[in-house]
Amino acid sequence: DFAAHWLPGLARKYGARPVYYSMFCTTFFAYLSPRARGLGPKGLMSEAEFMVAPPGFPSPGMGLRVHEARHHAWLNGFRVGLEKVPFWELFYRAIEESDAVCCRSCREMEGSFGDYFVKHFKKPLLWAGPLLPSPARLGELDERMDGWLKGFEARSVVYCAFGSEVIIFHKEQFQELLLGLELTGLPFLAVLKPPFDYETIESALPEGFSERVKGRGIVQDSWVQQQLILKHPSVGCFVNHCGAGTLLEALTSECPLVLFPQKCDNFINARLMSEVLRVGVEVERGADDGFITKEGVRSAIMTVMKEENEVGREIRANHAKWREFLFKDGLQEAYTDELDEKLLGLVG
Repeated sequence: DFAAHWLPGLARKYGARPVYYSMFCTTFFAYLSPRARGLGPKGLMSEAEFMVAPPGFPSPGMGLRVHEARHHAWLNGFRVGLEKVPFWELFYRAIEESDAVCCRSCREMEGSFGDYFVKHFKKPLLWAGPLLPSPARLGELDERMDGWLKGFEARSVVYCAFGSEVIIFHKEQFQELLLGLELTGLPFLAVLKPPFDYETIESALPEGFSERVKGRGIVQDSWVQQQLILKHPSVGCFVNHCGAGTLLEALTSECPLVLFPQKCDNFINARLMSEVLRVGVEVERGADDGFITKEGVRSAIMTVMKEENEVGREIRANHAKWREFLFKDGLQEAYTDELDEKLLGLVG
């Protein structure tokens, strides 16, 4: 649980030093730092405050859009547990009451944001490294899926997936996404949950969609071997919801990113990928309602897929650079050794 605010006190009761392990990227909790904003440890921010980066933030232009800030302010309306604690206060209390914070990331990617976090939270930040699974443990891609993908040219298939939790609530937005995939004229594999109030994918598809994309498009809601699909030579880009773990996995593939953030940390993750690391492009959305159009989906995909697109060339080059870094010999071992030393230092 990312907000186990009760755990640090329990750990100390039994003589353990509590370390908060963050499921979020460092940039996200640096952006939301209540102390940097002069708000105190509870950090209850208004919609307007969510839209503006805190003073001295390494990327001052990395603000939330109107619909994103509204989402975060809405989350603050939740009261959780027997104490009825506001949602974001749980998060801050868990950090404040821990002796250190550990994150699944690298200083090479988020170092300036990590420094900002340490400055304002007054906590040691322990870098765990990327913690990527060994390729040997991934096994082989399902024969049926492999055969379907092999039927298309190299780097021509668009893969679209939003993780195990994300639901696109509005049927109209679900359909615009699929119609955008259709508009590209490219083969695609979309792994999505049905929109809210729909029990099946089929019942929510645009009229005539299945017939029009037959043979080149698959839409399903069942589990797939995502990392193996991303590494398949036929797959050329990855449309995703910007979950932190998903993005790290995606950077080890050769698929440039099309970013469609959905909730919580996804929005800042998208800015990190598109504005700082420059490895992806966001789907254009309505500033107030956050809605996409099929034309916007098509445009974002074609930006990264077309060889002659200048922005796409830059994104692919940056992606290749970070992919090479993540596969650097000894990278994870060095981070693990450093983490071990820091943890021992906490109890020494």
